[in-house]
Amino acid sequence: MLPDFRNTESLISASHRPEISQEFNWINCWYPIIFVQDLPQKRPYGFSVYDEPLVLFRDANGKFGCLQDICPHRTAKLSQGQVVDGKLECLYHGWQFNANGKCLHIPQLSPGSKIPHNACVKSFTVIERQGIVWMWPGNAEESDEKLIPVLAELDDPKFIKTDYLLDLPYDQSYFIENVIDPAHFPINHNGKRFKRKDAQPLEMEVIDVSSRGIRGRYRNQQTNEPWVSLEFIAPNLVRYASWKEQSLFGGADLYSIPTGRGKCKILLRNYDSVLTWRNKLQPRWLEHCSRHFILEGDAELIREQQMQIENLAKSMKELFLPLKTSDVLVIEYRKWLDKYGIDLPFYQGYETSNLNGVLQSVEIGNRFTRHTQICNSCNRVHQISNRVKQSFIIAAIILAAIAMITENYQARIIGVSLFILSLSIASAAQKVKILLERNYLRQYITTEKIN
Repeated sequence: MLPDFRNTESLISASHRPEISQEFNWINCWYPIIFVQDLPQKRPYGFSVYDEPLVLFRDANGKFGCLQDICPHRTAKLSQGQVVDGKLECLYHGWQFNANGKCLHIPQLSPGSKIPHNACVKSFTVIERQGIVWMWPGNAEESDEKLIPVLAELDDPKFIKTDYLLDLPYDQSYFIENVIDPAHFPINHNGKRFKRKDAQPLEMEVIDVSSRGIRGRYRNQQTNEPWVSLEFIAPNLVRYASWKEQSLFGGADLYSIPTGRGKCKILLRNYDSVLTWRNKLQPRWLEHCSRHFILEGDAELIREQQMQIENLAKSMKELFLPLKTSDVLVIEYRKWLDKYGIDLPFYQGYETSNLNGVLQSVEIGNRFTRHTQICNSCNRVHQISNRVKQSFIIAAIILAAIAMITENYQARIIGVSLFILSLSIASAAQKVKILLERNYLRQYITTEKIN
């Protein structure tokens, strides 16, 4: 029996609130910033939302503080500073601020002098929910924690979750369009998880559309497989969910942050109640390497798609040739932007847009800059692999020298054996280091016959 999709609203706390207005206010929304486990422990974390530079840090009591990333003294970036005794200190002149943006210390002031009342930084409401730090850019008095799209199952210990984050060189709307398009998986991601031969017509349905987002579902038309629920929860979450005997057993939450025009950051959370022991014990950094295959496979293609659409200066309605068996949800999302995205700083709807000037090409970057250096797990493994490589190269050089100068045959054999072992370990460490630095290179199929 298929699940009753009228009841899927109960999975999302933000989905069952009453519809007060059909207007969408992008300021009075929660934005996911970073997984708590990836937040730097001893330094501030700089980020942006719609090109507005911001900085996140913890005070001495562990409370999160989110401020504009600009010092009121001489406009230096506070994210380049440090956290001293729970206060955010500007690296330029040492001005210190608390989590509310109040200036507490100015080294250059004479003893007894009062700190100027306007020596403060605008602060924003931040909160942690289910291992993610959320930020409310609007009025603090209007923030409502109930609007954070939590998933009750993630608090159930039987659900194993894996978290992954990545910077992408294209706009948030193109990321959302991409991930609500299951038809491209077998073609663009042909490999370990998907096969080109599995590409087929999809049966797609839009269940509900409102200012809160879009609820839909899809299934393979030919094999008549169970429905998969697919939701866009405005403004930054796409949720996949699968059921077994009407119980949720797995899915994915794909959060996106509009860091600026032509770029975004994503936070991907997979969860499953039927993972094998191998998957449960797999190191986080190794699981991330398999994620790169999917998202890096899209990066260059979507970046070029965005540039091409903007350069042609035509609407998507004029440029697209959508199919009912693959593009229903994609077109519905772009139409949602036409209706509800008019106040966004920038957007590209199906017929309308709010874009000023031609977008400058955003560099695609490499895996290290887009993921490893902002991922706590992968960054730690990268540092360890680099140290291991350097240490064993030095050891190999020393062992080679000893083997050459010793006259004892047995000692020479041992020295050569250890020399080879040291080089092997250094080589393995280098391979891990490269894996965490270089982008996935697409392998094009030239000989496979496609029916």
